[in-house]
Amino acid sequence: MIAEIMYQTILTETKNQIFYITIDREDKLNALNIQTLTDIKNAVLSIYHDHEVRGVIITGRGTKAFAAGADIAEFANFNVEEGTRMSEEGHATLRAIDNCPKPVIAAVNGFALGGGNELAMSCHIRVCVEKARFGQPEVNLGITPGYAGTQRLAQLIGKGRALEFLMTGDMIDAQTAYQLGLVNHIVPADQLITKCEEILNKIKNKAPMAIASVIRCVNAYYEKRADGNNVEINEFGNFFGSEDFIEGTKAFLEKRPANFRGN
Repeated sequence: MIAEIMYQTILTETKNQIFYITIDREDKLNALNIQTLTDIKNAVLSIYHDHEVRGVIITGRGTKAFAAGADIAEFANFNVEEGTRMSEEGHATLRAIDNCPKPVIAAVNGFALGGGNELAMSCHIRVCVEKARFGQPEVNLGITPGYAGTQRLAQLIGKGRALEFLMTGDMIDAQTAYQLGLVNHIVPADQLITKCEEILNKIKNKAPMAIASVIRCVNAYYEKRADGNNVEINEFGNFFGSEDFIEGTKAFLEKRPANFRGN
């Protein structure tokens, strides 16, 4: 078990094999400055090889915002080099989430705008409250999304809808986000974390190696340099002879629950 680390802008906790990350900038509507991006990235990377952690929940502190975009006050006077560096750090952070071998759920407790929506989209599953609002309003500032928002939004809701969403800068409500496929579930506010935990409790009873493999295979579909079918073939073949495969098949034949150990 990796010891809990103190971060500047986020709170972390591990409980019942779930790693919780809470953006702790409520007075700024949990806006993502560079330090926040770095903290989230380091926190996620810290549990990649922690066998005690079976899933991750990311949320924002308070009831108003998951993350209301990037911190405009921080980057308003950036030059080209600084802006590029900020985008690179955003990409690195969200890539760490996207490639995490443990399932990551975004618990969207309010506004998810700009970088906040990009953060939610990098998670494997999104659950939101009824009052949640989503948007990519960067064009209103004279810029584009900088943390792969143009890429992930098109993957999730399709090119045509993504282009309209990105070019108008419109904000949409939870129900519209659900209908578009941007979120998996909508729940009352007092059930948000409970729903996320319910999903992870189902997943954490499955073979950890298989869950990590599913994530890699699905991600390979979107990687231009990868052949998703070949990735799946290799991943599938590698399981034969593993302890989890032996346990899983034996448990099935013996009609009992499997006891997976991640080996």
